Amino acid sequence: MPASVPDEQGLLAAVDLGSNSFHLAVARLDHGQLRLVTTLSEKVQLAAGLDDKGRLTDEVQERALACLARFAQHLQGVEPRHLRVVGTNALRVARNARAFAARAGKVLNHPVEIIAGREEARLIYVGVSRTLAGPDRRLVADIGGGSTEFIIGEGHQALATESLHMGCVSYALRFFADGALSARALERAVTAARQEILGIKAHYQALGWSQAVGSSGTIKAVQQVQQQMGIAAPDGRITRRGLEDIRRQLLRLSHVREIDLPGLKDDRKALLPAGLAILLGIFEEFGLDTMEYSDGALREGVLQDMLGRFRHEDIRHHSMQAIQARYRADAAQAGRVAASAGALFQQVAGPLVLNEEEGELLRWAALVHEIGTAVAHNGYHKHSAYLLRHSDLPGFSRQVQEHLALLVGAHRRKVKAEQYNEIMEAGGLTLLRLCALLRLAVLLHHSRSREPAPEVRLGVGDDMTFDLRFPAGWLASHPLSQEDFAGETEVFAGIGFKLAIGEY
Repeated sequence: MPASVPDEQGLLAAVDLGSNSFHLAVARLDHGQLRLVTTLSEKVQLAAGLDDKGRLTDEVQERALACLARFAQHLQGVEPRHLRVVGTNALRVARNARAFAARAGKVLNHPVEIIAGREEARLIYVGVSRTLAGPDRRLVADIGGGSTEFIIGEGHQALATESLHMGCVSYALRFFADGALSARALERAVTAARQEILGIKAHYQALGWSQAVGSSGTIKAVQQVQQQMGIAAPDGRITRRGLEDIRRQLLRLSHVREIDLPGLKDDRKALLPAGLAILLGIFEEFGLDTMEYSDGALREGVLQDMLGRFRHEDIRHHSMQAIQARYRADAAQAGRVAASAGALFQQVAGPLVLNEEEGELLRWAALVHEIGTAVAHNGYHKHSAYLLRHSDLPGFSRQVQEHLALLVGAHRRKVKAEQYNEIMEAGGLTLLRLCALLRLAVLLHHSRSREPAPEVRLGVGDDMTFDLRFPAGWLASHPLSQEDFAGETEVFAGIGFKLAIGEY
C-alpha cells in the first residue's frame, strides 16, 4: 500500500541532477497544497564533463558531488520516503552513469533514479500544469542542458511526450565550442534544432494546441532579456520578433565574452547563443508567434508526482494496468499471483529486511510477468523482460524498469549464471530474494485454477533456508504441484538459497 500523506509538519523534497544545473526543492504541505520552503540551484554542467569516450570526467564528478554535499545539509529533516532524486539526459548517456549515481547516492544517503526522456517530459508537464489555470491544450517546451522535452497536454494530463537530443550545453559544445559568434554557426544550430523537431512536428500539430509554454533556465533567461530590453509582449510573453532582435544583437559581436544583454546573468552568457538557436528552431518549426514562461519544471513535477503517490494517485499503477491491457495479459491470473506474492512478502519482509517499496516492486512484477505471451508462449518470460526494459512506463525510472525486467525474466526455468550475475549487480541480495518470492508465487498458481491457492506458511532461517509449509494433505492431493516444488529446490540451491517443503 502507498505510504500515508505527510502531515503539515512533514517535508517533501526533490533533487534534479540536470545536464546543466542541479536543483533542490524542499516543500511543506499547507492546507493540502505544496509550498516551497527551500530552493537551490547550482550550475554543474554534467553534459560538458563527458570525455571522448562518453564518460563523466573525474573533475565534473567531484564538482557534482561537492554540490550534492551542500544540498544534503538541507535534506536532513526530510524522511527518505518523502525524497526523490532524479537524473536526466547527461546521466542517460554517460557510460559510467551507474557508478556516479552510486557515489551520489552515498552523499545524499538516498538512491538516484535515472529517468527516461519521456518520463522526464511527463514530470515537467506535471510541474508546469500546476502553475497554469484552465483546461487549455498546451504545447510545452523545456530546454535543458542535454535535451529538450516537448509535451502536448490538456489540464493536468500529458497527451504526448517526447525528449529530443538537443540542449543548451550540448549545442554550445557542438556549434560554439570556441566561443566565437557568427551568422553561419548560429544558422547551423537553428537548422539542427529544426531537423530534430521535424520528427515530432506532424504528430504534435495534429493534436494541436491553443497555448505555447516554456520552462527552465534558457527560456527564463530569454524572457528576462526581452523584458529588460522592452521587446517582450505586454503580458511578458516571449515574442518571435524579440528573438530576432536578440539574434541581431549577438551577431554584432564576435565572441560570447562580449555578450552584455540587460537581465542576463553572467553564468548564462556562454550558453545563450545555443539556447537562443534552439528556441528559434522551436518557434520557426512550430510556427509560433509568442510563448509564455512557467516557473514550474522538473523538480516541481517530481514533488507533485510524489504527493500523488501518497494520495493513491500513483501513475505507476496506471502504467501496470496499461501494459497488461496492451499485451492482453491474463489479468485474473496475474492478480492471483500478485496476491500470493504479497502474502509471502508479508510473512518474511522482516527477516529478509525488505521494505514497502520492495513489496510494491514484487507486486508489479507479478502483475506483468506474463505480458510476453503476446509475442510467443515459448520463452515468454524472456519476451516479458524485453518488453519491460524497452517500453515507456510513466512513473518508473530506468533502474526500476531494469529490476522489473530481471525479476520477470528469472521467474521460471533455471536461473542461469549470467542472470544471477545481472540480478546481483543491479539489486544485490534484495532483488535475488524478491526473485525467490516471485518464483514461489508463480508456482502456487501453475495450474491456473480459479480456486484459491493453499494458505501456505513461509519462514526464513538464518542460513537463508526458505521453509515453505502447506496444509496437511494438500501436496499429496496435488501431485503436479508437489513435483513443481520439488524441482524448485534445485533452482534455489543454484542461487545460494535452500528451499524446504513441508506441512503444518
